[in-house]
Formats: sequence, structure tokens, C-alpha cells
Amino acid sequence: MRRRSSLRTRLVRGLGAATAAAALASGAAGCGGGAAAGEPASGRVTVGGVSNDVARQAELNVPVVESLRAQLPAAVRERGELVIGVGALPDGVPPLAYVGSDRQTLTGAEPDLGRLVAATLGLKPVVRNSTQEDVFAGIDSGRVDVAFTNVSVTEERKKKYEFASYRRDELGFEVLKDSAWNFGGDFRRLAGRNVAVGSGTQQERILLEWQKKLQAEGRDFNVKYYPDAGSTHLALRGKKVDISFAPSPVIAYHATRTASGDAPTRRAGSYSGAGESLQGLIGATARKDSGLAKPVAAAINHLIDNGQYRKLLAAWNLSEEAVTISEVNPPGLR
Repeated sequence: MRRRSSLRTRLVRGLGAATAAAALASGAAGCGGGAAAGEPASGRVTVGGVSNDVARQAELNVPVVESLRAQLPAAVRERGELVIGVGALPDGVPPLAYVGSDRQTLTGAEPDLGRLVAATLGLKPVVRNSTQEDVFAGIDSGRVDVAFTNVSVTEERKKKYEFASYRRDELGFEVLKDSAWNFGGDFRRLAGRNVAVGSGTQQERILLEWQKKLQAEGRDFNVKYYPDAGSTHLALRGKKVDISFAPSPVIAYHATRTASGDAPTRRAGSYSGAGESLQGLIGATARKDSGLAKPVAAAINHLIDNGQYRKLLAAWNLSEEAVTISEVNPPGLR
């Protein structure tokens, strides 16, 4: 869905300076701390905790599945920890990953799923927060076992990493709630509109391809760039742009946050992050041949089967991105 360096541009800068500072302070040591990080040892995981009202909190009992634990690489099983990489620095990326209202716990759909997987495998989760670039460096160096950080599965990345898919890679269109515009699966409906998109992202690539096709037909739309998601939302509110093209989790988050305000927004359609010919997938990411993708996928499938995966996504208002099965190294964007 995006290039490695683009997470910051694509995701919401929804936390205040104090929270961002807390994230920076805790990133090197790993901030999964507090009660949430310790719960899996006792078979309980809190999802949606300390979310600052972004999520609906739920307490889940998560017993160890010994048959899945046995699939782990011996070194990880004997260590008893799963080091989970999340790229939420510097400002947090709600609802996927950000420092919670207690100013220390990394919360969000991504670390919550990592904790559920760790609990299922009988491992203590150690959540390490960094920039997106440093997550990949951590995997490469062995400091991180597996990343849950909104990484799209691509054929190029599969040369270096192995994946266990866990969410649909969906892009979306955000408009003001009173707008009559809808995507309807037809990019030609963008003609004559002002469309905001993050620079260097997968959605920018798709948007510019559509623009070329429209220009060949004698029509066009305006592409607008803003330094961050907050600026994009201000432009949408002020009607400087008609549409924002962004990852669906961002749109779901922002629509929820603006629902009671004077300029509520809504999602006006979606599009696969891998393009029209392939449903894109987000995958837990480990070093190639680490032996982790298979047990992680098995743990996710267990959570799908027992309903806890659905409860996690529902807590974070991401149910529309659910997958029915976690696959090891599924077809990716080319």
C-alpha cells in the first residue's frame, strides 16, 4: 500500500505534543508497557485499552495453544518473548498504533493484535515502537522478531521478508458528510475535483495513473499535497479540497472523531491498495526464513476461528478490513 518511508504522510497525526514526546521517550526501550504488556502471561489481553475514546475496550481470555507454540523456532520458544515491532514514531498513527491516554502504553489495532498472537503462542509480548524505517532495520538486524505495522505484502518485499496476512489493504475516499460525491468504483468521477493525497504513497501512485488516463480523455482533476494528515483534514473542512484519498483506517478514525463536530466526514468508497486486479493485504512481517510466518499465521487463524480477531477489529472500528484467513506469503503487489 505504500513505500517504506511513507507511513508518516499517510496516517493521522492525532496526538498532542505531550503524547508525541512520550512516544519518543519510550520508543527505544519499547513501549508496550503497563498492564497491557503483562496480561498475556495470565491469559488475558485488553484490546482497545487507554485508547482516549478511539476504541471500545474489551477484555479477552487468550489461552496458550500448545500445538501452535510447538511450531515456533526453538530460539524464540525458549526465550519466551515475542519482540513486536511497531512504527508509530514520531506522532502516533491512530487507530493503528499510538501512545495511549496513560502517556506510556502503546495502544492501537496493530500492537493489540501482536499481543493476542503472542498470548496464543505462550510468549510475553515485548512491543518496540520506532519509526517505520527503523522497524525494518530492526527486523534485518534481528532486534525485532515480527512487525505489526501496516505493511503491505509486495512481491519485492517477499524477496527479503516473510508475511502472515491479517487485514485487507484498503484505501478510501473521505468527503464531508453533506457531500453527494461517491467513488462508485469509477475513477472518472474524480474529474473536476480537488483531491488530496500523501506524497510518496501507494495511493498517490494510483491517483496519478488515473489522472493520466483522464487527461488522455481530455478531462482532469487537481492533485493537492499537504504536509500531514491534520493539514489535509483542515483543507477538507475548509473545502479547499473535495476529497481525501488515504488508507481506510485513517478515514474510519477521522470519521469517528468528527461525527459530533460541525464538519463531520464520511467514507465515500474504497479501493484495493494493490490495484483493481488484486486485493491487497497487510501482513505481519518477519525476516525471510525466520520460521515465524507460519506459527504467526496459525495463531491469527486460531483467533479468527474463535472470534477474537473480529472482536479486535470491531473494537477499533476496522471490521470492514477483516480477512477470513491468514495466509503465509500470499500474492502481493507487483
